[in-house]
Amino acid sequence: MNPTRFRHFAAIDWSGAAGERHRGIALAICGEGGAAPKLVRPGHRWSRGEVLAWLRDDLPANTLVGMDLGISLAFADTGAFFPGWAQSPADAKALWALIDAVCEDEPHLSVGAFVDHPEASAHFRRHGGREGAAFGGGRGRLRVTELAQQRMGCTPYSNFNLVGAAQVGKSSLSGMRVLHRLQGALPVWPIDSLPEAGSVICEIYTTIAAMAAGRSASRSKIRDGAELDAALARLKSAPAGREGAVDDHTSDALITAAWLRTVAHDPALWAPAGLSEAIARTEGWTFGAT
Repeated sequence: MNPTRFRHFAAIDWSGAAGERHRGIALAICGEGGAAPKLVRPGHRWSRGEVLAWLRDDLPANTLVGMDLGISLAFADTGAFFPGWAQSPADAKALWALIDAVCEDEPHLSVGAFVDHPEASAHFRRHGGREGAAFGGGRGRLRVTELAQQRMGCTPYSNFNLVGAAQVGKSSLSGMRVLHRLQGALPVWPIDSLPEAGSVICEIYTTIAAMAAGRSASRSKIRDGAELDAALARLKSAPAGREGAVDDHTSDALITAAWLRTVAHDPALWAPAGLSEAIARTEGWTFGAT
């Protein structure tokens, strides 16, 4: 394991919304040193397919890429992603393959066919008050890494929850389609072990980056250029120099790219106490969750 070889640090604020192009997707990247992170293709409204192509074809060498989505579903609490379903996958990579196969006819890397699947749907909370019998109530089933996030003061929601402003379920499921299609091109830590060289994808939770930049979990979203520069300064970054209003997708991506640069070389973050081989293989982990 050699986390010190990263030369670029990218953060992707992701979206699972319907349609082809999304205001909610933002990509930011920075190099070593203290220069401010920059948006990739500023002003461009990305599609999920374009992000996949950028990761596969245009990513600079030795880049640590953080994607703001859940790379898997809860498994450890019940010993299965979908307890009671004979086709429930055994690990995260098999989960990605299943989602992509069920949704193969859906455009724009969408996941409607999976969340409406007659077996899988029993485990999701969907729009219209449709809560599957196996959802579990409350914020839903949480992964071990999400329990670690809770202990840090965050309020994670289950990736089985597809309803409400705090839901991350659809973005996570659509992201899993991307991860499946990147297999063989980019490793995904910790589902894949950290290689000695090359680029790596990890899961991020932008609230953790915002907290490191001096924000509270309840005030993690930044929508003002001056506040953005103050947060970047806490991360030893030059200012972005934006004046007035800034959308929170942009600020999340910029702050998280700068945060990754400050913490990527910390060996402790690559070996959190709760991360076992079984958890790595099934649930994955959020980089920075301790």
